Amino acid sequence: MFFSIPDGTFTICRDAAGIAGNIFAFGLFISPIPTFKRIIRNQSTENFSGLPYVYALLNCLICTWYGTPLISFDNLLVMTVNSIGAVFQITYIIIFIVHADREKKIRMLGLILAVFGLMAIVVAGSLQIADRGTRWVFVGILSCASLISMFASPLFIINLVIRTKSVEFMPFYLSLSTFLMSTSFFLYGIFNFDAFIYVPNGIGTILGILQLALYFHYKTKSVEESREPLMGSHA
Repeated sequence: MFFSIPDGTFTICRDAAGIAGNIFAFGLFISPIPTFKRIIRNQSTENFSGLPYVYALLNCLICTWYGTPLISFDNLLVMTVNSIGAVFQITYIIIFIVHADREKKIRMLGLILAVFGLMAIVVAGSLQIADRGTRWVFVGILSCASLISMFASPLFIINLVIRTKSVEFMPFYLSLSTFLMSTSFFLYGIFNFDAFIYVPNGIGTILGILQLALYFHYKTKSVEESREPLMGSHA
């Protein structure tokens, strides 16, 4: 005997997961604030790189476009979270440019122009595709690739943690926010039957679990080592 799940239940679960994803994403968006407080306080970008914020902006813009009704169905919560994220990234980039030296200013301005130029090509090109299904697949593939590469970026930090056996460079709350956000949107994609959302966020969830497991492993190990009695000879 088979039981069917009402469509309304899927809609409620999808919206709940999407709202949760928006909330958890906010934690990610505000995580660079301490860095930019330091930049403003010191009136210098020091050795910080602006590339992560440029790339995050491109990712947010592509995913915002994917979430619009012109491209996909019932993905407004994807559009809202990424449009908010784009505003945060633009704000960070402006602060970075204001406090950067001349060489960095020119490079960052060039990258920003490249991002908006690329997005103009994506938007104009996708609108030229008359068939909505084909348009959805085209932008969906771009969005999926962008998200996967974004979630793969912590692999460098994971490698660093394993090599140094220290979680100093992997903030717990950033890892937790990433895990919760990707898990929420993984469920959102499942309930919305959207592979372009649940596949990259499923990968993000797995990487998030790995980050948290490494954090607790090396954090616990560090605490245990600090409790070991010091062995030494006394005259």
